Amino acid sequence: MQGQYALPVLFGQHLLYTVISVAVAAAIALPAGWLIGHTGKGREIAVAISGAARAVPSFGLLVLLVLLLGVLRTPLAAVITFVLLAIPSLLAGAYTGFEAIDRRTVDAARAMGMTEWQIFTKVELPLGMPLLVGGIRSALLQVIATVTIGAYVNLGGLGWPIIQGIPLGRFDQVLAGALLVAVFALIVDLLLALAQRAVVPVGIRTSNPPTDLGDRRAARRASAVA
Repeated sequence: MQGQYALPVLFGQHLLYTVISVAVAAAIALPAGWLIGHTGKGREIAVAISGAARAVPSFGLLVLLVLLLGVLRTPLAAVITFVLLAIPSLLAGAYTGFEAIDRRTVDAARAMGMTEWQIFTKVELPLGMPLLVGGIRSALLQVIATVTIGAYVNLGGLGWPIIQGIPLGRFDQVLAGALLVAVFALIVDLLLALAQRAVVPVGIRTSNPPTDLGDRRAARRASAVA
């Protein structure tokens, strides 16, 4: 493939739609998720919205938006589709990251005189970051996979070799396109898995010493016997 269908161009298109869609979805979902996780209110609404968004078929929504917005606004229709696909994972990652924090930790921070903003930035956000990165990881992988179908509406991307190769019977081309998407997704998944591991606070990563009085006594007895 050459010109506008060269692999570097198709990869750039795929990456561009992915980054823009996830960035827009993050701007919508993360503040809402953090607010829900911090206040403990609105979780049922968030779950309902996320469930409804997950139930919508991406390909059907993309074609519907293209028909409603017009062929000239196909990129906008695609971005809206991908944003709606990414929101549930980002929203869930944001509020579950806060919900997973031991409430006693937050109460202790509040008792020390921290403001709500300080609790959010210095306690909840660092402790909730691993699950948030997990949500970003899931959203990115879903969008990377779904951007592939954008080739059906002439958006380009790494799905183009697949869509072009099927009617031509070029199954080697179809396989190559599928492998490119898979490799792209695997690389992103690996990088975000490393990032998810890296954002775990050091105090949580290290082995916790016995904190219970009985555990400490048992440890002392074991060392004495040894």
